[in-house]
Amino acid sequence: MQWNFQEIHQYAQAEAQSIDSAQALEAFRLKYLGKKGLVADVFASLPTAQAVDKAAIGKGANDLRNFVEKLIAEKLGSLSAVKTAGEKVDVSLPGTGDAIGHTHLLTQTMQEIIAVFEQMGFVTIETPEIETEFHNFTGLNIPIDHPSRDAFDTFYLDAEDPSARGRRLLLRSHTSPGQVRIMKEHQPPMAVIVPGRVYRPDAVDASHSFMFHQVEGLLVDEKVQFSELKGLLTEFCRRFFGPKVIMRFRPHFFPFTEPSAEVDINAEILGIQRKKWLEILGCGMVNPKVFEGVGYPKNKYKGFAFGMGVERMAMLKYGINDIRLFYENDVRFLKQF
Repeated sequence: MQWNFQEIHQYAQAEAQSIDSAQALEAFRLKYLGKKGLVADVFASLPTAQAVDKAAIGKGANDLRNFVEKLIAEKLGSLSAVKTAGEKVDVSLPGTGDAIGHTHLLTQTMQEIIAVFEQMGFVTIETPEIETEFHNFTGLNIPIDHPSRDAFDTFYLDAEDPSARGRRLLLRSHTSPGQVRIMKEHQPPMAVIVPGRVYRPDAVDASHSFMFHQVEGLLVDEKVQFSELKGLLTEFCRRFFGPKVIMRFRPHFFPFTEPSAEVDINAEILGIQRKKWLEILGCGMVNPKVFEGVGYPKNKYKGFAFGMGVERMAMLKYGINDIRLFYENDVRFLKQF
C-alpha cells in the first residue's frame, strides 16, 4: 500500500485548525495516534510492503506521529488561552511534554514478538543475565566437555559460583537458562516467554555481535505434540511477517530438545532475491533429560521450546543488512523507525 504522507500532513494541519474544543482535540488525537489510528495503520502495512519501500514508510510514519503531536501541543495551548463563557479548564487532562525520542527498533521488535505470544496465552518472565553453569549448560543437557564451556567460547566472570565450588559465574549465552529456572520454580501447565540480552565472544561483523537479544518460548503440559509447536510458530510468523509468509521446518540438533528443527521462511516474500530460504529460529520438543534435571516425574510431562534472535527478526522484516546499525546510535538510521 502506498502512502502520500505530504497529503496526509496537509489534511491533518487543516483539520487541526478547525478544532475548537477539548473533545474535538481528543477525537483528533485518537484518529491519528490511537491504537487503531492512522499512524498504527501505516506501521501495520510494513510487513506486506515492498522491501525497497519499508524504510520510507517507517520514516514517514514516525514523521507523521511527530507532526501530529506538535499540532496537538499547539492546539492545546491555544485552547487553554481562550476563555469562553461558561467553559472551564479541565485540570485533570494529561499534560503534553516535549518529545525526547522514541522506542528503539530492537525494543519495538521485541515488544511486537512478545505481544503476539501473549495474545496466544503466553506469560512473559525475565530471568538473570548472569548465570551459573548449571542453568546455562548442565540443566540443558550440555555436557562438561562441550566446546561452549571453554573460556574462549563463553564470557566467564571473575566471581565464584555460590552453588558450585570451584566454578565461576558467566554471562548467559542464550535465553534457554530461563527454561531451567522457571521449571524449577513452577509446576506445569505453563506457557512462558523469556526475552533478554545474551552474550557470545563472536567477532563483530555484518551479521554477528558479542551482545544481542533473544526471545525464548516454553510450553509444558501432560499432553503436548510437535504439531502444536508447528501450528503455534506458523501463526506467529503469519502475524509477524504477514499472511503470505511461506515456511518450512528443517531437522536440526539441539542438546535440550529432541526432536529438533530450524524454521526457515521463503526469502521472496521479503523481497530478497539472493537466497530462497532464510533461517529465523530454532525449536523442538523438550528433551526428557531437561525434565529430569529440574526434578519433574519421569514420563509425566511433555513440552516444546523455541528461540529466536530479535536482531535477525528485525533485519529480515525491515530490510536491514548490517547488525552493527542497531548499536551505532546513528540518528539517520534510528529516526526511520
